[in-house]
Amino acid sequence: MIETLQKDSLELLKNLISIQSFSKEEDKTADLIGQFLQERGIKIHRKLNNIWAYNQHFDASKPTVLLNSHHDTVKPNSGYTRDPYEPKIEDGKLYGLGSNDAGGCLVSLIATFLYFYAQEDLAYNICLATTAEEEISGNNGLECIIPDLGELEFAIVGEPTEMQLAIAERGLLVLDCTVTGKAGHAAREEGDNAIYKALKDIEWFRNYRFAKVSEVFGPLKMSVTIINAGSQHNVVPATCTFTVDVRVTDAYTNEEVLRIIRTHVDCDVQARSVRLKPSSIDKEHPLVQSGIALGRTTYGSPTTSDQALLSIPSVKVGPGDSARSHMADEYVFVKEIAEGIQLYIDMLKPVINGK
Repeated sequence: MIETLQKDSLELLKNLISIQSFSKEEDKTADLIGQFLQERGIKIHRKLNNIWAYNQHFDASKPTVLLNSHHDTVKPNSGYTRDPYEPKIEDGKLYGLGSNDAGGCLVSLIATFLYFYAQEDLAYNICLATTAEEEISGNNGLECIIPDLGELEFAIVGEPTEMQLAIAERGLLVLDCTVTGKAGHAAREEGDNAIYKALKDIEWFRNYRFAKVSEVFGPLKMSVTIINAGSQHNVVPATCTFTVDVRVTDAYTNEEVLRIIRTHVDCDVQARSVRLKPSSIDKEHPLVQSGIALGRTTYGSPTTSDQALLSIPSVKVGPGDSARSHMADEYVFVKEIAEGIQLYIDMLKPVINGK
């Protein structure tokens, strides 16, 4: 069975690569995934470009584990020397846009779902969700179907991690800060310089240290990345705006961080979103312990994924290497897909079999 799953997964990934599926334009890859599952007798659900399904013997009295990965891609960068939509295998590598991020993970999780699909007496239900708009953290991807999926206990999020276990992920806040002064002529003692007023707050962002430190990530990180003020050399600026990139750890919620910042600075602080939350799973969780028993290591991921949209324990793990994501001539090793399928299955077996 495993060999068939591996063969079908590779063929599915080739077909996915051959279809353009930029974020918000994933309708055709959604069609393909839906057809792939239906051909195997699986009832699918669809909302926009998101496809999900449940195991054959779903039991509402049991908890449910989510298997999630995405089928949208970024646009190919200008460094490509190959046709990004022509899947080719050379020297054990499958080339093509989205092969590594996150096609290999996606088809491996689909294969894992198929492996357990018809099994009876599982301790957990399984929900497979193949979703859209991950690359742009869009509203019409995983987030829009979470209410439709039902109650979920924990999740595996498929992203290329070399099959190591990302047990925590930083959240992200982007803050737009505005300082208001008063305009005046620079040659006279007029006005209230908004740049000078902003310096105090900018210095606070540079030097402040949050009290709680994450065991996985260490301190929370804030960086002022953009400053705008002034219109001409002889006018004291009435307004200064600056942007702050805040990488939130699992020691705080985004809302807690925003509240702390607002109590310490004088500028007006507006968060573009609080959706991209820090996430984590206890190292003692049975799924993590199962992975560790299989020789996997744990770490904290600095990059953001659909984990940020989940409010349940989740681990980010998958075949491929994050360093290859979005690169020119993107590829995944064929053997990584086979290994990924086997490891996903072996990680889940002792957990969902209730042993």
